[in-house]
Parts: sequence; structure tokens; C-alpha cells
Amino acid sequence: MLSIPSMNHLPILFALGLLGTAAPALAQTASPQASAPYSVAESGRGYSALQDAVDAIGDGSGTILIAPGVRRDCAVQQGGRITYRAATPGRAVFDGGICEGKAALVLRGQGATVDGVIFQNLAVPDGNGAGIRLERGNLTVNNSYFRDSEEGILTADDPSGAIRIDKSTFSNLGRCDRGLSCAHSIYIGDYGSLSVTRSRFQRGSGGHYVKSRARRITVSDSSFDDTRGRATNYMIDLPNGATGVIEGNVFVQGRDKENYSAFIAVAAEGKQHPSTGLVVRNNDARVGPGIDRSTTFLADWSGDKLQLGANRLGPKLKPFETR
Repeated sequence: MLSIPSMNHLPILFALGLLGTAAPALAQTASPQASAPYSVAESGRGYSALQDAVDAIGDGSGTILIAPGVRRDCAVQQGGRITYRAATPGRAVFDGGICEGKAALVLRGQGATVDGVIFQNLAVPDGNGAGIRLERGNLTVNNSYFRDSEEGILTADDPSGAIRIDKSTFSNLGRCDRGLSCAHSIYIGDYGSLSVTRSRFQRGSGGHYVKSRARRITVSDSSFDDTRGRATNYMIDLPNGATGVIEGNVFVQGRDKENYSAFIAVAAEGKQHPSTGLVVRNNDARVGPGIDRSTTFLADWSGDKLQLGANRLGPKLKPFETR
């Protein structure tokens, strides 16, 4: 098994032991409706369908506690601010349930938080089956796991919105087949900002690991293990440019690549946002063991003045290239 450098300082492997520290208090909150799979914390009422719990909150604010179990359920949030929280983190699983031909959670309210939930086995005819489809509003994702699906998180455009992802894992996601546009582990539209911290990406099955058209990007203290990837592309793709920071991450590029020309790409599809001042520093990047290949760490199409700091790069890995 590959030993990834500097992993000891990255608390990112969706450890159920760590997540479980919050479980007793949450379980106690849910006890009035212990027999219901979903309960609204503020009212104590239980619901047999997730959509019913979402509709009960409506345009207000509330927290839906999700009992342990595997469910083929889904919901569409039309308004309000809702937190979707696993009563026991890591044991609430949405498996294959799709709403509107899009995702397990279709979000177009004012905001949403997802905490401690697993999303898996999500696929749709257009090839973009996701755990979360965000169409409007802010989104925070904590301690969650997206796996074995076409896409983890897919969004529309909301230039005023912010997305934050922390301590979450994305595994066996993405595709580029059937003559359809590619899907990615995370695909963010024209949002105001995307922040990914202390998270793990692994075993991609096509496309990019993080593709973001957001105007500002933060990716820090995360790992990208592509050693078991299949027909994957860039680790981080900022196709229209972005400002922000990429730092403290570990990248290992695998053998089976659709495109191995770069680890990080900036403005490869045309410059729409300025990238001047984008900071890329203190990362560890290399090609996997036994792979004899030359490639580039950071490829830039923007022509802007990026800030490439000190990074630890493996053999035959060129630090920077303008294209």
C-alpha cells in the first residue's frame, strides 16, 4: 500500500471514532421520536419521509435529525435554512434515492448544512447523479462521505453564495463515458467561493477531483490519492480562473489517467475571473511509485501573476508551466 507523505498531520479520513464524539447528545435530542427515521429537533415531531420533514420547516430554519439506517430516500428543499444531521454520525446512509432526476438532496433554499451523512450509489440517465445538487444558497458540509456515485456534489451558479466542505471524503466518483459530458467528484458552478479543508479524495472513476468555477477558492490540509484512480484528469481544475489559496495538501498522481499533463490547472477553459495573487504553497506532490512519467504541478492559461511558493515535488514533476 502506498505511504503518502505528510499524512500524519491531516485529520481527514472520515474516522467514525472521531465523529462519534457528538453522537450521545444528538441521540438524546432525537429520543422523543426514536421510532421515526427523521425528526425536526425544534418541534420534536417525527416523520417517515425526508420530504415531509423538509416541508415542515418550509421557509423557516430548523434541524432534521436522521436516524441510523440505509434508506432510498431523497428530498427537495425549496426555501429556508435547514441542517441535515445524522443522529449517529456515519450511520445515516442515503443509498440510490434520487429526486427530480438529480440527487439525494436537491437544495434551492437560502442555505443548508449537511453533517455526518453518507451518500452512495447515485446514478441518473444524464450521468450526473449526485449526493447533493445545489441550485441556490449557501452550503456547509461537515464529516460526510460521498462514494460510488457519478458525482459527489454538483452545483448551479450563485455568485453570491458560499460553499464550505470540511472533514469529508470523496471516493470512487466521476465518469467520462457514454458520450456524455464528464462528471467529477466535486463540480462547483459560478459561485462566490468554495472552501475545502481537511478532506480526502481518492479512487476517482473519471473527470477531475475538484472542478470549480467559483471566483475564490481555498483547498487546504487535504489529500488527493489517485493511485487507484481510473481515467481521471486534474486533481484541481479552476477552468475559469480564481483567486485564493491552495496549501498544505498532499497529491499523488496514479497510472490510469485520461489526462496526466498537470496536477492543478488554472483557466484552461477561458479566463472569466482574475487569478492574480492565487497562492499555491506548502503542498507535497508526486507521481505514484513505479510510474516513469514527466508532468507539471501547476499549469496556467490565465497569464495572471500567480504566487507559487515552496512546494515539495517528486522527480520529473515540473513546478510551473504557462500554456
